Amino acid sequence: MGEEQPWASLIYQLLHILYAKAADEVEFRITALLDQRGHQSMRMGITASRALTPQQAGTEQDGCWKEQETVQGQEGSQEEDRGPFLPQGLAPAPFNVRDVGKTLVNRTTGLKNANDALKGRILEVSLADLQKDEDHAFRKVKLRVDEVQGKNCLTNFHGLDFTSDKLRSLVRKWQTLIEANVTVKTTDDYLLRLFAIAFTKRRPNQIKKTTYAASSQIRAIRRKMTEIIQREASTCTLTQLTSKLIPEVIGREIEKSTQGIYPLQNVHIRKVKLLKQPKFDLGALMGLHGESGTDDQGQKVEREFKERVLEEV
Repeated sequence: MGEEQPWASLIYQLLHILYAKAADEVEFRITALLDQRGHQSMRMGITASRALTPQQAGTEQDGCWKEQETVQGQEGSQEEDRGPFLPQGLAPAPFNVRDVGKTLVNRTTGLKNANDALKGRILEVSLADLQKDEDHAFRKVKLRVDEVQGKNCLTNFHGLDFTSDKLRSLVRKWQTLIEANVTVKTTDDYLLRLFAIAFTKRRPNQIKKTTYAASSQIRAIRRKMTEIIQREASTCTLTQLTSKLIPEVIGREIEKSTQGIYPLQNVHIRKVKLLKQPKFDLGALMGLHGESGTDDQGQKVEREFKERVLEEV
């Protein structure tokens, strides 16, 4: 191997080694020379762990040899790549559409349980999809996953918010914006903070361009808003409050009661934030999803009385 050999002799020796059938393991090194174009000479080492057949050796094309590269996988990598599965989220009772959608989660592997990754997850859904009504498209409902049963995720109400484009469309010139926020506690011990928003509007037959309210009127309207929200939210459960928020019952009540102070328009509960929740109760959650048997009442069955006759005395 000390003296460099021409290409013809090198190819002859390579074919002689490849066609050797008796060799079990052959180790050879090829010393390749580049053509005489001023390039540097290079050495290429190839180690064969077994004798190659003529079919595996390849064919000579344009003075080049084709090699097949074999990539060995790492040990222990034969485990199948199991992708994530899609649990289905279920909305609580106040909404018309119970099937919210699907969410991604990794499968249970080792000590990591898929249910633990799903519990506490917040799902944000458009109210228009839950009610099948495009008039509610500007409101977003947050649902929290509290329990996982098979591939179904049982959710509970977690909050409500307006879309940013709707809020920006409400704010205009020549009117007064009035806001109020109230922290209330429902009868089932949910601590919530409700944010209300209202705008002044022109009186009937008004000629003046602007509809600005005085500071005293703003304070009176804000006081009235606080009283109504406190009364409506503190005397009901979270489910009943959600039923009031969907048709804007509180907003219409505020608009009706403040007509004597200053006429209002676009009165909404723009945001509901959950501050604190009671201890998790599986029975209450199952009842919220209509799967509890506590409210089921049986029907009395009338049966004729039959006197038992003794065969022997």
